[in-house]
Amino acid sequence: MIKQWEAKWLTDPAFIDFEPLHLLHKEMSDFPAFHHPVGLRNHHMLVRKTFECGMTPNEAYLDITADDYYKLYINGVFVAQGPSQGYSFHYYYNQIDVKRYLRVGRNVIAVHVYYVGHVNRAMNSGDLRQGMIAELRVDGRVAHVTDETWKFVRTFEYGDGLAETIGNETQVLEHIDSRLRFPGWKESDYDDSGWKPAALKQIHGYTLVEQPTPTLEVRNVEPSDVRKLGQGHYLIDFGTEITGQFTMRAYGASGDCIEIRCGEELSDDGEHVRYEMRCNCRYREIWTLSGRVEEPDFYDYKAFRFVEVIGPERAIDAASFAAIVRHYPMDPDACRFETSDDRLHGIWSICRNGVLYCAQEAFLDCPSREKGAYLGDATVMGHSHLYLSGDSRLVRKTIRDYALSSAICPGLMAVAPGSFMQEIADFSCQWPLQLLTYYRFSGDEAFLREMYPYAEVVIDYFRQYSRSDGLLERVDEKWNLVDWPDEMRDGYHFPLAKPVGEGCHNVMNAYYYGCLKAVQDIRDILRIPYRDELPELKRAFIDAFWNAGTGLFVDAVGSAHSALHSNVFPLYFGIVPKDSVPGIVRFIRKKRLSCGVYFSYFLLKALAEAGEHELAYDLITCDDERSWSNMLREGATACFEAWGKDQKWNTSLCHGWASAPIAVLIEDIIGLKPAEPGWRKVSFTPHLPASMPSFQLEMTVPTGKISVRYKDGIVWTSLTA
Repeated sequence: MIKQWEAKWLTDPAFIDFEPLHLLHKEMSDFPAFHHPVGLRNHHMLVRKTFECGMTPNEAYLDITADDYYKLYINGVFVAQGPSQGYSFHYYYNQIDVKRYLRVGRNVIAVHVYYVGHVNRAMNSGDLRQGMIAELRVDGRVAHVTDETWKFVRTFEYGDGLAETIGNETQVLEHIDSRLRFPGWKESDYDDSGWKPAALKQIHGYTLVEQPTPTLEVRNVEPSDVRKLGQGHYLIDFGTEITGQFTMRAYGASGDCIEIRCGEELSDDGEHVRYEMRCNCRYREIWTLSGRVEEPDFYDYKAFRFVEVIGPERAIDAASFAAIVRHYPMDPDACRFETSDDRLHGIWSICRNGVLYCAQEAFLDCPSREKGAYLGDATVMGHSHLYLSGDSRLVRKTIRDYALSSAICPGLMAVAPGSFMQEIADFSCQWPLQLLTYYRFSGDEAFLREMYPYAEVVIDYFRQYSRSDGLLERVDEKWNLVDWPDEMRDGYHFPLAKPVGEGCHNVMNAYYYGCLKAVQDIRDILRIPYRDELPELKRAFIDAFWNAGTGLFVDAVGSAHSALHSNVFPLYFGIVPKDSVPGIVRFIRKKRLSCGVYFSYFLLKALAEAGEHELAYDLITCDDERSWSNMLREGATACFEAWGKDQKWNTSLCHGWASAPIAVLIEDIIGLKPAEPGWRKVSFTPHLPASMPSFQLEMTVPTGKISVRYKDGIVWTSLTA
């Protein structure tokens, strides 16, 4: 439902006369260059509204959003932050219960609005849309709305538009100068007489939709270890990879500086933080003190475990070191897995942490370099998140976000929503599979029906590349990925440049077959008649890619090479003739994890589909150089972007696309699946290998709580409605 607002959109007057830049375009199109004023980048705006409250309300809700982002405070207390990013034609707002923050007498709503101004994967930014809107309802009536009585100021405490960016321009370094701060601005008694009224944007151009997911969980975490390296020099360890901000207190002379370095790992000597991170982020910032007792109040978030603090000894309060952690709310009791095997426990833990900290307002590929919501990453991470959280809302929102990207390309974008345009054909073909996974977990047939037309449009988009036998060739409008990084493609023999080379290749067509299969499954569920195209497409695929001499599929028409990927996908999607399955399994047994961590999801699921649960479990728990055990060996506390730190030139050490063991262990090894959508009936068919250690799994599903215990070859199960 589209909300009708009484409130007005507030903006800094510096933006009022700009028409929004239209940034949405096909990635490989000839898109005209645009100019963004440098001075309006890295724009931090503080907004305040004071008001009187005559009595304690029975209920109070604040509807609020901002472009690009807000942090909300009421009477000096942090309340929430958001919104989840969205296109202007479907822009999210949050509805927040604020009753407990209001008090009788004078109150203040204080909002810190941030506009990045750089086109990137993290924010829908760089389009000159800036500002906020808010509406407070008290006991059922609109009490206060954003209008000309709300005051604002731009703060340069975090630098100006020339500030250095890191990663893929996804974050601006915050060299905080507290001398430029407005101390006490979040409090009701602050004197804002010098602030100016914000400008009103009468026609703001947004379609505002309530965000269907909760705001982020934000909490303080104490360090697990603090080591003093010298006078005013500290090394802080939070014990695990986290996402958020570092915080501390300091009291020094005006102009004193404290250097703060963050990183995911330590230097080789173990004495310093590796702040020039392998993932191409340089987490080194200078905090300039004002002479007051204060905290740095970093705005944006980082992915880190370690922090190094260097500054005047007299100024640093070492007892105050902490992290402000942020992620999508996830009940730790929603899914618990305990096992007697340290290695399996470690693999589960790093995969869980990777999903936890990459699940922000969207499923991010990593919370450091890119902070991007990639469609393909969501296949793995979304599946894991359903089980770990028992909460299907973020997956549902993700599916819709990509459906909305069809306004740019009917074949969907690879990053959505966002102002950064990227298209990956492999990822687009996975969208109907994600929709089916969501439906089977949630039983939400109304949403399946609503999204179904988008699935048909995806099929129609790819059909334009089909040749006479139905196979696709030269899908050149989108990147053909196969796997990433490129050295993990097992020598895949086809020119995968942008745009892709001439010819017809295996993986693109396997994905297309899987996409069509998923769409036909959706039609079956919705009782929509159709002509079954799969038998003809399967025959064409086998005719084009099967090498009878080797008993394997080749990479492309005209190629004699058989990569792991060219055989896993046909096995996963059910293309392989039954009598040829053993030969392909032998091939996989030899190749093992000759792929990237992203592709391992399809590899493990394909083995399970073929009944090779022992091999799937072996690959999950093996000690190979390419394995989750290797991540543990290298000190992982969250799953990596690659099998090892040096197996990719810019590896992030928190990447949820490596979480395949979660879903495979639950669905295929332990054997729990919904027998009917929404878990109205539970399928329990364990495939526990002989080497499986004792374990206990407790998991929340829509119909209740499932518990499985295994010890000494005996399995106990229970379902609590």
